[in-house]
Amino acid sequence: MSDPLINLNVGFAARNAAPIVPTARPVIRGSKDDKLQDGNAFKTMLSAQSLKFSQHAEQRLAQRGIKLGPEQLSAIATAVDQASAKGAKDSLVLYQNMAMIVNVPSRTVITAMDDKSMQQHVFTNIDSAVVVK
Repeated sequence: MSDPLINLNVGFAARNAAPIVPTARPVIRGSKDDKLQDGNAFKTMLSAQSLKFSQHAEQRLAQRGIKLGPEQLSAIATAVDQASAKGAKDSLVLYQNMAMIVNVPSRTVITAMDDKSMQQHVFTNIDSAVVVK
């Protein structure tokens, strides 16, 4: 008996038969795997919207007595979103009486300073600035 794929003496009916198309596996909603994937997607989305603070930034915030509430963090995160939309990599964010250098792709605040620390300060290694009102 020969292999049907190699046999050149295939009958007329077999040559004109419809091609075999694999069918897609049905998706069953509500399975354990779907719930895990949905939860991971939510965590990914949530972490993408939040800000991270480097150890250096946390030290500077503490040294300079800067406290950020939820509304302030939201306003700064919105500024980072705007910088990201413009393709910024490292941005100076000016908000109220403070300035922050933020790595936009990682959404990480690198350093922070109050208005006293900003006086006569030169900001380097940034490609954009966002003024938040």
